[in-house]
Amino acid sequence: MRRKLSCFVIVCNEADRIDACLKSLASWVDQLVILDSGSTDGTLEICQSYSSEVFSTDWPGFGAQRNRALEKCRHDWVLNIDADEEVSPALRQEIEAFLAGPPSNVTLVKFPWRTLLFGKPLRFGRYSTPQGKLFLKTGASFKQRSVHETLVLPKEKSMTARQPLTHHSWRSYRHLIDKHTSYAVLSAQDKFKAGKKASLSYAYLRLLTDFIHQAIFRLGILDGWRGLLMAGVLAQYAFHKYACLWSMRQTDEGKSASLD
Repeated sequence: MRRKLSCFVIVCNEADRIDACLKSLASWVDQLVILDSGSTDGTLEICQSYSSEVFSTDWPGFGAQRNRALEKCRHDWVLNIDADEEVSPALRQEIEAFLAGPPSNVTLVKFPWRTLLFGKPLRFGRYSTPQGKLFLKTGASFKQRSVHETLVLPKEKSMTARQPLTHHSWRSYRHLIDKHTSYAVLSAQDKFKAGKKASLSYAYLRLLTDFIHQAIFRLGILDGWRGLLMAGVLAQYAFHKYACLWSMRQTDEGKSASLD
């Protein structure tokens, strides 16, 4: 018999795409946990039609919210899927075959990421990197970060699935820019709290080097205009992150000077 599987999804105002996500999960996972943090667009009602374990919460940040959801998972194996992702029938079959297979020392299964940008997948660059989505719960936790909350396992032994996970990350160009800018600010806030510093010149340097890294070294240029567009967006993300960190330090030092 295959080992049982818990799955969790964290959501907020995802009514336009959460149905496709949950439809790809609800019929076969053994437990579906959904944490909603204040949706006002009907997301909560859609989620309740797929699972009896839907919880309304505040928003403590990505890392803390994923840890909350993880605590509610009853089974040893956990699948972490985002509201903008879908599990294809082929990937479902591969997951179930893995869970039904003989025990192994694997604690993390990564899925190739089939990220769509304006209708076609990105084959190269940051958004083609396999994502660790299926893992053994014992001792697992997410780093307490506002964004880019890395999964930490006590003993990580990973494998990569053959079938990809479909990723519909951006609704429009505005959503693409707004999302990366928001994440850049959240990341800067985490760095500021950790005592990190940055200069404005470093922010401009990262604008240049991150574009080159994504377009050339990570082969984004082979995705044509989509790859070049994404290289530009990720370069802006790096610039905004370190420019924001620099500005926060300037503000903090200005306040300190005014008290002297």
